Amino acid sequence: MVEYPLTEQQKMLKDLCREIAESKIRPLSRELDEKEEFSFEIMKVLAQSDLFALCIPEEYGGVGGGLLDLCIATEEISRVDGGVASSYAASFLGMFPILLFGTEEQKKKYLPLIASGKKLTAFALTEPEAGSDASNVKTTATKKNDSYILNGTKHFITNGGEAEIYTVIAVTDKTKGARGISAFIVEHPTAGFSFGKKEEKMGIRTSSTRELIFNEAKIPQENLLGGKEGIGFIATMKTFDYSRPGVAAQAVGIAQGALELAVNYAHTRQQFGKQIISFQGIQWMLADMATKVEAARSLVYSVASMIDRGAKDVGGASAIAKLFASDVAMEVTTDAVQIFGGYGYMRDYPVEKFMRDAKITQIYEGTNQIQKNIIALQLIRKYTRG
Repeated sequence: MVEYPLTEQQKMLKDLCREIAESKIRPLSRELDEKEEFSFEIMKVLAQSDLFALCIPEEYGGVGGGLLDLCIATEEISRVDGGVASSYAASFLGMFPILLFGTEEQKKKYLPLIASGKKLTAFALTEPEAGSDASNVKTTATKKNDSYILNGTKHFITNGGEAEIYTVIAVTDKTKGARGISAFIVEHPTAGFSFGKKEEKMGIRTSSTRELIFNEAKIPQENLLGGKEGIGFIATMKTFDYSRPGVAAQAVGIAQGALELAVNYAHTRQQFGKQIISFQGIQWMLADMATKVEAARSLVYSVASMIDRGAKDVGGASAIAKLFASDVAMEVTTDAVQIFGGYGYMRDYPVEKFMRDAKITQIYEGTNQIQKNIIALQLIRKYTRG
């Protein structure tokens, strides 16, 4: 409904992603959700369309796009299936630390593989005691000659078991707190690196979420991200600054998809001899839903564009986008189920999946309570005098 100042290339990207989502993803969406099946075939289609090359500079095999391009692609895929979008976007989550902090040799080695879609990527931070508290990582990396020995377990890792390149956060010096945390590029297969439990989830069920187990895993010294210890925590925070607008875009796409389903259903469902879309109560619900979706989209596009322009302190803005858009997704999908009535609660209709998929956007890459902490800290820094 609202027009956005997209370039011709971005409009073409939006159309391409929508066509792929409708023709390749929607026919498989329900089956993939029910079977909790990861689709390499869909990932292959996305790769053939250069969608994994977004945000990666041309010199490393990418197309030289920006974060807004990634948000557009993620939104359009999420409009049909939030789980597929999660698998797609998670590869960028694993890629961003390499792009932002990798050595030139690391970028030349790994970014072309990621851009081509030949190898998926994952970001491995979360542990039983380290999720929102990113500084409380227990996985260790001990220097031994020209290698590091990794020991520990990571939980809830998106693309776990499907990706072949992992950015892993581990402690190299316990005495330094957050400054003793480093990051490593870990390839699979690697001796001592295995996969544990595959999680059974409420939503985004086609996305693979697994446990990673490191038992004396030997990692070459050249795979220390950035070539130096101690940058793992800052790399994590900066990565989230770049990735959270992507989660927000996922939320917008899920909300948009649910809104469209609700409008279409309201046109066909009759009660009291009339289409329910003729009832003012339903019209007002749809109007509120559409308004919130457009507000969230505007915020996401604005923050992504700000980052593309080279803004430095973007943590607060990224948190605002993620917080608002994910809350909108949960509210809009819940209202969409309400409009469907009893049918909305049934698996025969697709709208309940959108509600299940929406919930995770309020949780991963920092819960919304953490986003509020980040936003509040930015306010305190900006407006505290003296």
